[in-house]
Amino acid sequence: MKKLFLFFVALTALAWALWPAKSGAQESGYVVIVNSSNATSTLTRDQVSDFLLKKKGKWQSGSAVKPADLDSQSPVRAAMSKAIHGRSVASIKNYWQRQIFSGRDVPPPEMPSDARMVAFVAGSPGGIGYVSSGARLNGVKAVEISE
Repeated sequence: MKKLFLFFVALTALAWALWPAKSGAQESGYVVIVNSSNATSTLTRDQVSDFLLKKKGKWQSGSAVKPADLDSQSPVRAAMSKAIHGRSVASIKNYWQRQIFSGRDVPPPEMPSDARMVAFVAGSPGGIGYVSSGARLNGVKAVEISE
């Protein structure tokens, strides 16, 4: 009986480990958004990171990417930064300081709220940003995040 119990525990653990993770990062408390005219519906974490860090400046269509960040004190930004960049907000701020000091680039504008982020992305054809998972997405669309 003990062997049967251990077998089911192991089988359950294996099933849990192999269960596909939900995309869109809603479990982390944020959703990546793009302008509603953007044909993109799925991005990888690396693509989102590259767009937000301005390492890539064009969408597949050839149009310019216009990223925005939430305020550096935002818990949504902290969750997104850890999940997408694999780094803390402070580390990302240091990255931008190096970019500014070297004359390479300046950080994306910081939005003080979900509503302002949605308005920015909705008003920018190449816009990309992120908001809390409960935010109203008027004029923008959420994109699925794949590995």
